[in-house]
Amino acid sequence: MTTAEDIIESGKPARLRPAGGAMLKPAQHPAGPFEAAVAKPSARDALVTGLLVIYPAFAAVAAILAGLYLAGASSV
Repeated sequence: MTTAEDIIESGKPARLRPAGGAMLKPAQHPAGPFEAAVAKPSARDALVTGLLVIYPAFAAVAAILAGLYLAGASSV
């Protein structure tokens, strides 16, 4: 196992690049395995997005109402 003393005693100078040195080149390809789709949004996309937003809200309200009913607070 290498210890700090082994590194210090090895006598090898640290190889640092100067602050004004060459910068790293940015990636030439998009990150991830898929390319961005260049398609116009359709009515189907709007419907799916709407359902993804609306459904959790309805589910939360239904869960609260069911909890109140099961707790016996149905008069609220």
